Amino acid sequence: MSRIWKLTLHTSRRSYLIPRRSNNFCTRYQISDIQTRHQILSSQARSPLLTADSTVFQPTMAQRNEFIARFEDVVQPLYQNSDPGLSPITKRLREILEYNTAGGKLNRGCAVVHTAQLLGCNDTFNAHVLGWCVEILQGFLLVADDIMDKSELRRGQPCWYKKVGLTAINDAFLLESTVFELLKTHLGKEKCYLKCLELFLDVTRKTEFGQALDIDVESLDFSAYTMERYNSIVINKTAYYSFYLPVALAMHLAGRDSEKELKIAENILIRIGHYFQVQDDYLDCYGDPSVIGKVGTDIQEKKCSWLFLTARNLVSEDDEKILFENYGKDDMESVTKVKDLYKKYEVREKYLDFSATTYASICEDIANNKSGLPSQIFQDFLDKIHKRSK
Repeated sequence: MSRIWKLTLHTSRRSYLIPRRSNNFCTRYQISDIQTRHQILSSQARSPLLTADSTVFQPTMAQRNEFIARFEDVVQPLYQNSDPGLSPITKRLREILEYNTAGGKLNRGCAVVHTAQLLGCNDTFNAHVLGWCVEILQGFLLVADDIMDKSELRRGQPCWYKKVGLTAINDAFLLESTVFELLKTHLGKEKCYLKCLELFLDVTRKTEFGQALDIDVESLDFSAYTMERYNSIVINKTAYYSFYLPVALAMHLAGRDSEKELKIAENILIRIGHYFQVQDDYLDCYGDPSVIGKVGTDIQEKKCSWLFLTARNLVSEDDEKILFENYGKDDMESVTKVKDLYKKYEVREKYLDFSATTYASICEDIANNKSGLPSQIFQDFLDKIHKRSK
């Protein structure tokens, strides 16, 4: 649902020839196959526009292998339904899960495990359970988003609805319900269960409200395109589920979840999530399509983007008319006119200034935080996205 994930999909005309995995997800071959897909997609990640020169936290191959290997143990209870009448759907659920949760970077899920380790939590299995719940939640959001956006590709393969049709709508619901079933099955007797359950419910609701705001704005005139609305969309639709959720889950599991600790973590992580989405808007316009996996379409789709809002605040009255007449039109002439205005008013340079200033400011917040939580938790997230190229 988040535009974060449109980095690897949308109206992309680029396809990747990647071997399909079999239904036996957790064989050694499949783990290797999924890693190969990661490597193929990530090998595109060198952009002439940006150079990632910071120390970036990424799950190591060993961490990713372990995370993937835990998948079957985590989801196996879902296939043990005692009602034989549901067995066809149980079999289908396995395919839905494997198709829509594998193949991504798995950064959100691995971040739960990584953060739990930094907090000294020894409950490795339940950290993996929570990590996979985050990845499955993401799968639910992306299946729905692809239908609404009429996308073609997701992670280098056809979107799920392109494969099965509009049955994918109910499949998205199945993925969502799976999150809560796994939480109850594995953590139902744990002290942190209710907190994790409430967190998932709250973050899912925020994400869906953010999506509704984003969809709604595209039907409005440009007077409704404000930075305040943009911030509401970004924070609710992207920042909470992508940045705050993985860390807060690990904090609950580790018992490091006082009101003060959670609030400081939330403030820092929401800022990082906002920064991430502004980067996303920039890459949609200026990123290398062969790296980000799509041809940017925010201009054609009349997105309430940071670039548009920045340009609108800079243009002359005559150029504002040109901007409004061409923004949201799906033809290359109009797109070119908008990009020409971005160039004229140095919107790209404004973004680069924003990026440098924001990174420095968040680093300062991390260094000065009084939560008692390891600063590495936040710095790893920030460095992972700083100067990213996709």
